[in-house]
Amino acid sequence: QVRLVESGGGLVQPGGSLRLSCAASGFTFSSYVMNWYRQAPGKERELVATITSTGGGTNYASSVKGRFTISRDNIKKTGYLQMNSLKPEDTAVYYCNAFRALNGLDYWGTGTLVTVSS
Repeated sequence: QVRLVESGGGLVQPGGSLRLSCAASGFTFSSYVMNWYRQAPGKERELVATITSTGGGTNYASSVKGRFTISRDNIKKTGYLQMNSLKPEDTAVYYCNAFRALNGLDYWGTGTLVTVSS
């Protein structure tokens, strides 16, 4: 059974930090690109960060570049999103996604809520 399970969300004050985790099971995690998306209330889902299957390449949305860091541990089958200098506009449900272009398979987690507020 394919599963992606996010954790690490919560309430944090502006300027604070959180680390999200995404635990994968049921598929060959190391063969998939991993993405983090977020969806704020009333807004469309947006791509936040991407990491290649080997972890050798990353890309970020301009709104989070320099503040967020995406990483992965293929041995542990887990991806991470380190979020620093959080702002109220980072408030959203964050989703983990695994995608493999070779076969078009696309897996999603159920999301974890991040709230940035004083």
